[in-house]
Amino acid sequence: MIRLNIHEAKTHLSRYLKELAKDKTIILCKRNIPIVEIRSIRPNREYQRPIGLAKGEFEVTSVFFEPLPKEVLAAFNGDNA
Repeated sequence: MIRLNIHEAKTHLSRYLKELAKDKTIILCKRNIPIVEIRSIRPNREYQRPIGLAKGEFEVTSVFFEPLPKEVLAAFNGDNA
C-alpha cells in the first residue's frame, strides 16, 4: 500500500500507475488525512459464471411483492415517521 498526498500524486501520476498495475493500492491523502483509495481494476473473468447457482436454495413468496409498510417507505425517503 502506498500513501500519497494529492500534490505528489498529481506530479508523479504515471509512475504510480505502474505500481497500480502490479496490484498495489494507493491511499490518496489531503494534508496527510486519507480521503480515497485507488486500486487497479480486476481483469474480466476468463469464463462466464453459470446461471442458476442458487437454484433450489430459497423461495420467493408472494409476500415479497406486496407494498412495503408506510414506516419503511418513510425511512427510505428520509421522513420522520
